[in-house]
Amino acid sequence: MTQTATGLGRHDAAKQQMGRQRVLNRLKLWDALFARLTFAAALLVLIVLGAVFVSLIEGAWPAFRTFGLKFFVTEAWNPVTEKFGAVAPIYGTLVTSFIAMLIAVPIGLGIAIFLTELCPYALRRPIGIAIELLAGIPSIIYGIWGLFFFAPFFQQTVQPALISAFGNVPVLSELFAGPPYGIGILTAGIILAIMVLPFISAISRDVFETVPAVLKESAYGLGCTRWEVVRSVVMPYTKVGLIGGFMLGLGRALGETMAVTFVVGNAHRISASILAPGTTISATIANEFTEAVSDLHTASLIALGLILFLITFTVLALARLMLLRLEVKAGR
Repeated sequence: MTQTATGLGRHDAAKQQMGRQRVLNRLKLWDALFARLTFAAALLVLIVLGAVFVSLIEGAWPAFRTFGLKFFVTEAWNPVTEKFGAVAPIYGTLVTSFIAMLIAVPIGLGIAIFLTELCPYALRRPIGIAIELLAGIPSIIYGIWGLFFFAPFFQQTVQPALISAFGNVPVLSELFAGPPYGIGILTAGIILAIMVLPFISAISRDVFETVPAVLKESAYGLGCTRWEVVRSVVMPYTKVGLIGGFMLGLGRALGETMAVTFVVGNAHRISASILAPGTTISATIANEFTEAVSDLHTASLIALGLILFLITFTVLALARLMLLRLEVKAGR
């Protein structure tokens, strides 16, 4: 009797062990499948990125073969004579993005500081939602508003004031020279600043809210003013996140198309004055791609796309390298 009970107990234990083993094997199978699926997803991103890069090189090769390195330093852009150069769109892209970041970064930081440190609690959420709603407005709406409302106002008020104020100042007289067109490089830069402002302010606000309250309270306990707390505690603690937000805004500014196309002026020339019309890479592609008849014209536009791809990739790569260095320096 005892031997029978012992045998049954061993049989049940063996059965339970086999059941546990089957469950473990099933879990291992699912884990392996999940690992392979995630690896495939990551690999797919790299494949798509590489395919885009290769297709751009293939499409742009006739332009590079025809013009060589002169394509990067030539200002002329004439579809009739098939003379194309990328320096004017590159210049316009970089300058408008620089103006946008020069305006949007301090304003975005100010909004974030106000919302996290100064704004009454009852107003924080409505103001934050209102700012974030700006990010949801389509870019073509910004372009229409810029062309029909902002540009005329800028032409009649701000540009004449800038021309008269800096007309006799060395260097600045060249920077703000020319008739007030309304549209131009500066106008495009301001529209871009309005577009990237929600991204910078929202990300800055979110990273400011990650600062532990004990750090700020300790600084206040030592007698620091609110400005000293923001400068010496909040900003150093969140600098990695802030730089990431700035780079996200810069990436949006570099690739923006429709809003810039409406207000930049679409002139393929380089002017010392930021009030003069100009063009950007994305605006040139949007304006001319459907009208490109010759293969060389199409290849030149694809070459501009490749240049924009490389500029954006380089900027983001440098930003990532900077973030890694900051993290290493902070010992994280």
